[in-house]
Amino acid sequence: MGYYHSPPRPVAAYAIWRLNMSSLFESAGLADEAPRPLADRLRPAVIDEVVGQDHLTGDDGVLTRMLASGRLGSIILWGPPGTGKTTIARLLAGETGLAFEQMSAIFSGVADLKKSFAAARARREQGQGTLLFVDEIHRFNKAQQDGFLPFMEDGTITLVGATTENPSFELNAAVLSRAQVLVLNRLDNDAMEKLVERAEELEGRALPLDETARYALMAMADGDGRYFLNMVEDIFATAPGDELLDSEALADLVQQRLPVYDKSADGHYNLVSALHKSIRGSDPDAALYYLARMLVAGEDPLFICRRLVRMANEDIGLADPQAVVQALAAKDVYDFLGSPEGELGLAQAAVYLATAPKSIGVYAGYKKAVKRARETGSVPPPKIILNAPTKMMKQQEYGAGYKYDHDQPDAFSGQNYFPDEMGRETYYDPPERGFERDVRKRLEYWARLRAERQ
Repeated sequence: MGYYHSPPRPVAAYAIWRLNMSSLFESAGLADEAPRPLADRLRPAVIDEVVGQDHLTGDDGVLTRMLASGRLGSIILWGPPGTGKTTIARLLAGETGLAFEQMSAIFSGVADLKKSFAAARARREQGQGTLLFVDEIHRFNKAQQDGFLPFMEDGTITLVGATTENPSFELNAAVLSRAQVLVLNRLDNDAMEKLVERAEELEGRALPLDETARYALMAMADGDGRYFLNMVEDIFATAPGDELLDSEALADLVQQRLPVYDKSADGHYNLVSALHKSIRGSDPDAALYYLARMLVAGEDPLFICRRLVRMANEDIGLADPQAVVQALAAKDVYDFLGSPEGELGLAQAAVYLATAPKSIGVYAGYKKAVKRARETGSVPPPKIILNAPTKMMKQQEYGAGYKYDHDQPDAFSGQNYFPDEMGRETYYDPPERGFERDVRKRLEYWARLRAERQ
């Protein structure tokens, strides 16, 4: 936990921020008056100017309360690209008087970490703390992450890590136990509207887009404030004349970005989960939406097919035996037609599964059976249902007393097939929905016959 006397006044914070920015540009060989991107020129000077993160930087936000208390601990900022992680880290350093040191886990290694720790220790001996900002911190391996621990514990550094990945999966438990995870939201339309207003004030003119195009531009940004401001800057620079552009003209002017979607990361698993739960919840419209989201983002259609087959077995089962047939057919349709026509097969399967009666009867029964199989080990089946191909096995009474079901009334003998040590148990309990309503009637009928014939 880092301590400081009192939060500087906004003027002092701004002066510190400007000093940091000047140093940054000087080190890059740029003068203050050199051209700078719009996103950089609009970078907030104090913490409450950050947009879209009121739960952190608003009047009652977590970071606001931290600064007011005079205590700033190590934190992990988790959120999508362009939501203000780097900006917040820099402002925290400015408003607490801590030296700001920045590194990226993509370009840094053990040697860089050792240099940063040594510099922080030297500052501490001079009475100044260090805020070490590590971008993409999840890229550091376990050993590198462990290297932070002693310096976090003795107060040499206040660590601020930034990640786009779920910290629960990507960061060591030891680091997480010493840092508070703060979640940043993707920017909504209100937040991006504030950015546009600031850009218009800075440029001294209105953004040349009509209302529809203005919202279309926000949709293109996909919640990324930095990308959004880059497009705003391009429009200011390249829009022809003073005429307002409509959505069609805007599409010609800027290239629409693909949604943030990494097939091995959170975006992938979040959308898979959303699709699965929409189908389980019998919502075909939501299912179509998340299916479209995955396909638009470039997901492998065959991966989606495999997930649909899983959903058909897990969430529908025998309530509608045709569900798995539809899911498997979707794979054949895609293989036969290819893209883009083949995606209709996936859409049809998704709607069929979403509108089918739901049952986890088979799924739940199988899980119970697996649990009992592990508990009972190698308990042998009853001898009456074992074949006796040898004389010795016949002498051991293998198969003795077995009744061939097709020779019995109703083709049902009612014998016990469970191991003698176990007795009869029930795992499959079909609900009275869909096809399983008939299955349940059969089971109840056989249960009555079994009770009579045993």
